[in-house]
Amino acid sequence: MKRENIILFCSSLLIILWIYAAGSKLTSYDNFLFSLNRQPLPHWSIPFIAIAIPAVELVTVVLLALDKGRTLGFLLSLLLMIVFTLYVGLALTGAFGEIPCSCGGLISELKWKGHLIFNMFFTAIAWIGWRKNRIKNQSTHLNSQLVKHDPYTFMPGSKPKTRIKE
Repeated sequence: MKRENIILFCSSLLIILWIYAAGSKLTSYDNFLFSLNRQPLPHWSIPFIAIAIPAVELVTVVLLALDKGRTLGFLLSLLLMIVFTLYVGLALTGAFGEIPCSCGGLISELKWKGHLIFNMFFTAIAWIGWRKNRIKNQSTHLNSQLVKHDPYTFMPGSKPKTRIKE
């Protein structure tokens, strides 16, 4: 599979994930807020988190959809997935006692082990997308640098020749 196709595949999967995740939180906002209140989080942080998580997920969608923002979109996806995966890992160890999942929609039906596998899959997708996109951007940057320098008009250590416009 070509690098560009892999990048588009990864960004498409993540866009679907983040639209679904943010949409299910926002359409069932009261349920999302209720389940957040049952999490082992400082009570004062709940209103901020309830707005910040869906907002960051939607910003990530926009970044992933734009070629110029895709690298940042992949990095945000990777960061979110790492944080969510660490949280699930801690939940699996019983570090928080019995806590409900604050995910929305069908994802909330998964058991903690299912969440872990799901999150690890999307963490890998975000990393692969970021890596492939970074390589693509580096090669694009290198190619543009090669085009800018005409070896016949400028040699290291000499003065550039001026071209006469015809």
